[in-house]
Amino acid sequence: MIDNPGDIRSIRIEDEMKVSYLDYAMSVIVSRALPDVRDGLKPVHRRVLFTMGEMGLSATSSYRKCAAIVGEVMGKYHPHGDVALYDALVRLAQDFSLRYPLVDGQGNFGSVDGDAAAAMRYTEARLTAMAGELLADIDKETVDFEDNYDGTQRQPTVLPSKLPNLLINGSSGIAVGMATNIPPHHLGEIVDATVAIIDDPDITTDDLCRLVTGPDFPTGGTIFRFERQRNSITGDWETIDAIRQMYAHGRGRVIMRAQCAFEEVKGDRMAIIVTELPYQVNKSALLEKIADLVKEKKIDGIADLRDESDRDGMRMYIEIKRDANPHKVLNNLFKHTALQASFNMNMLALVDGQPQTLPLKSVLQHHVEHRREIVRRRTEFDLGKARARAHILEGLKKALDNLDAVIKTIRESSDTENAKNNLMARFDLSELQAQAILDMRLARLAALERKKIEDEYLAVIQEIAELEDILANPARVLAIIKDELREMKRKYAGERRTRVQDDSSRELTDEDLIADEDVVVTISQRGYIKRQPVATYRRQHRGGKGIIGHVTREEDAVEHLLVANTHDWALFFTNRGRVFSAKVHAIPDASRQAKGLPIINMPGVQVEAREVPVATITLPEFAAGSYLVMATRRGIIKKTPLEQFERVRSTGIRAITLDERDELAWVDVSTGEDDVIIATAQGMIARFRESEVRAMGRDAGGVIGIRLLKKEGDEVVSMSVVQPGADLLVLTETGYGKRVSIEEFREKHRGGQGVRLISLEGRKTGLVAAVQQVTELDEELVLISAQGQVVRTELESVNHYSPQARGVIVMRLNDGDKVVGIAAFRPGLAEGRESDDNDAPDAGDPSGGPGTGA
Repeated sequence: MIDNPGDIRSIRIEDEMKVSYLDYAMSVIVSRALPDVRDGLKPVHRRVLFTMGEMGLSATSSYRKCAAIVGEVMGKYHPHGDVALYDALVRLAQDFSLRYPLVDGQGNFGSVDGDAAAAMRYTEARLTAMAGELLADIDKETVDFEDNYDGTQRQPTVLPSKLPNLLINGSSGIAVGMATNIPPHHLGEIVDATVAIIDDPDITTDDLCRLVTGPDFPTGGTIFRFERQRNSITGDWETIDAIRQMYAHGRGRVIMRAQCAFEEVKGDRMAIIVTELPYQVNKSALLEKIADLVKEKKIDGIADLRDESDRDGMRMYIEIKRDANPHKVLNNLFKHTALQASFNMNMLALVDGQPQTLPLKSVLQHHVEHRREIVRRRTEFDLGKARARAHILEGLKKALDNLDAVIKTIRESSDTENAKNNLMARFDLSELQAQAILDMRLARLAALERKKIEDEYLAVIQEIAELEDILANPARVLAIIKDELREMKRKYAGERRTRVQDDSSRELTDEDLIADEDVVVTISQRGYIKRQPVATYRRQHRGGKGIIGHVTREEDAVEHLLVANTHDWALFFTNRGRVFSAKVHAIPDASRQAKGLPIINMPGVQVEAREVPVATITLPEFAAGSYLVMATRRGIIKKTPLEQFERVRSTGIRAITLDERDELAWVDVSTGEDDVIIATAQGMIARFRESEVRAMGRDAGGVIGIRLLKKEGDEVVSMSVVQPGADLLVLTETGYGKRVSIEEFREKHRGGQGVRLISLEGRKTGLVAAVQQVTELDEELVLISAQGQVVRTELESVNHYSPQARGVIVMRLNDGDKVVGIAAFRPGLAEGRESDDNDAPDAGDPSGGPGTGA
């Protein structure tokens, strides 16, 4: 029964779910998953270290059972499961997880082979000297404390942390909607960088990168400073300083490689000896992976494989067959196994309780500000203690100067309380001073003891002056921070473990050996795919008949055509709204007469029955801030962030949810603030702002972009993002075509029927077959028909016409054939080649120019 019905209030379930989920998410972010930028610790690790400090488990004390430590932490500060708590304690003790372990463990604390630690009742632990530096001065009111979960204890909100622990030991964690992954670094380099930023607050990232050469993983290995990437604007390959970019933006990737050497064995054979692994690589799983690859014959040339690791260090033995090339075998191991891996850094940490992605300079600045506050509060605490001691010593001195009168006053008093009051009244003493005189032993009256009190008083007065000067001079505070950092470097830094090399020292990958060239990719309706060099097709005048570019099976027409670079990524979107990815160079290279390879046989592409690729885009990289805009045959449009398609499974991922009667038709890349055009088979076109289409997740369905005419065969035949100053190249099924300026079509709202794009004349023109956007950079065209005829011609040979015009014949077709695709590009390396004897004859140019057969 409800005591007070007035306390009941109505609330919508969705509002309650939203508030509750946000509260849960923030609790995970702040109280569990992300480290604090000041001490680099998550709450569980901070509580473990603080509790061990309270238990007196310093680096010089004896060990205590981990079960006792876990129980103490769980009972006082961390009301969660003991298993997770013990796992956190174990990680702090693993020298292959932390660059500078904070817990000194005794017993089995796991291994690089993935072995779990022994039960907590068997293992023992104490703090390391490094952990003592994180806890130093915590008893001097240097940090704020808060109530524990039940209000019976007080726990620190952050540790004083003399060292930038977030960088030297790194951190990783998954919160709600965000994650952090920070690599460990060398203490000496981080100290040098911190001192440099104190001396010069305006120091640049480039200057910091000269001091911090890169992550320093506890397992050693090698990392590479430079990495080759495609320029998203020019499309050219360029070498970038990956480590510098990573530190400048707070996120990035660094390539890690195992430390390997060749060793001669059995006289005429070679072996690969692995002594260091990339960070967080499981050695046992790695050996199993190599064995599986050898068994499946994906790696040839390995005769024997075994683990020879012992207490002296790691040693993986990989014996090479007599007739195998050791360098080739090692390259294959780097390519197919975790002997080479990448570390994706995301320097996400809590700043004033809020998650922020921080560049290297910001992390160091936050640590300096934290230490400035710690030193200030420590100095104020010491100053208060010194003043209190000086006050007591002043009372003792006054008593010694008036010793006989003091003794007489005490003897004449009836009790202790009366004696204290009489001393305070007669000698102008405070209550603390009077009590100190009463507590003074008679031995302090000796001449030497009196001298000690006077000397102590002078020393305390000097200490007070020193502490006051520190508080009054911020430069002295920074000098103290620098001195403490340099002392930490001297005591704990040691030698760097991870080597940093230029990318030029790496062996060439298979992709490096692929020629950087433009190719034509064709996909048929039945799912056959191939690529050919652009040079396969010679230029022809408008109206040329072309050459056979794609031999198709009976009733199998070419469905898709594009020009791409061999090093681009290709995303294949199917009619059922799924997407697959592959490198362009992975598409089989075939002759003009070949029909290609079934796309279902390509690595990474597993289409289902009655599912065919209908849209393909190529990308040099998956740039953040970009979007994929999709349109269906029935005029539905959708926008999704591009980064959601960076990792695609071999079984594909969903790009859009479709109605059973609809199919995905077109995909393009946008910035989020562009115009979009949609053209239909009945010659209509709609232009509207992309901002009218909100960004959606991959599983969403989309909104109406254009309404189709109620005529037979009407459907979307093209959708693209508008490029400023571009023209539209329009081609009908019978080969008529023209160029129209996009500026002829003004912006309207999405959801309408659009305006006229081209005048259609029944069978003479047929429906619109293709609409291609072209710019002044596009100099050539490749046109293809359903029967595989291909024409390569100059863009300038197609004239401009108004939207109401029909255009002229651009491509002559055989009976029963029709145009299905068009691509525009800027010519690359080759200018064409002489025609073969069996090339198709060319037709005359109806405009008067002769055809130039191929």
